[in-house]
Amino acid sequence: MALVVLALGSNKAYKQADGRVQTPRELLEEGKRKLSGVLSDLRVAPVFETEPLYIVDQPRFLNTAVCGWYEGAPRVLLSVIHDVEASCGRNRAEERRFGERTLDIDILLFGGLVMSEPDLEIPHPRLAERAFALIPLLALLPDAKDPRSGASYRDILKNVELPCE
Repeated sequence: MALVVLALGSNKAYKQADGRVQTPRELLEEGKRKLSGVLSDLRVAPVFETEPLYIVDQPRFLNTAVCGWYEGAPRVLLSVIHDVEASCGRNRAEERRFGERTLDIDILLFGGLVMSEPDLEIPHPRLAERAFALIPLLALLPDAKDPRSGASYRDILKNVELPCE
């Protein structure tokens, strides 16, 4: 089993088939609920509201993270994550990169695993530049270190602009 940390973000409501609209906060809650069936001993970080990075002409994001134990391969987890995102209205084919999304889930850490493949990189390749991921990660695992370099994520965060409220 590996201790896994996942980042969750949302800044776009989702209209269900029955007409009910889920807010970004509700989508985060639904994502956490669904992930509780995937990760054992799930722990949840506080939710932070953040300014968007990369593409700024979009609504602010709500961001959080969860961690728990996972028994399985990283690719299987990635598939499960994509299913959870889709069930919350995410359609990757219709969104712009770094743009609005109903629910985005990223694998930040997968135990001490380091892997780099075209569609899956662990730890997350942009973790060290994202306060919106580092802050919730450190709320869950205050002593976490980058498995590649051994650097403390707490020290890494000192060099990142803090767009969180």
